[in-house]
Amino acid sequence: MEALLPQTCAPCSGDSPPATEAEIAELQLQIPDWKIIEENGELHLQRVYKFPDFQTALTFTQRVGEEAEKQGHHPALLTEWGKVTVSWWTHAIKGLHRNDFIMAAKTDAIATQLAK
Repeated sequence: MEALLPQTCAPCSGDSPPATEAEIAELQLQIPDWKIIEENGELHLQRVYKFPDFQTALTFTQRVGEEAEKQGHHPALLTEWGKVTVSWWTHAIKGLHRNDFIMAAKTDAIATQLAK
């Protein structure tokens, strides 16, 4: 299985195939702290990150946003005092794509960098 972190997001359109159940199961092994939730009939990856204060949460949000811009793939971010909830899914296909798992891995790496 190819590591997700060094990969980049592929352009995705409405006719791109969503990840299959088998692909989801394989990819999720690399991002075990993420939950798969259903929202409005669509599968999303979601994780809540905890931080010691609002400033760190805000810095994390900014860095995730910067990476999202680089990759051309954007999450839902809810920034609160001491925590950030991140949700990834592919709007164009109304579900999960490999890009979402790549970005979840990159989001985890950003959180790890901030923890140092």
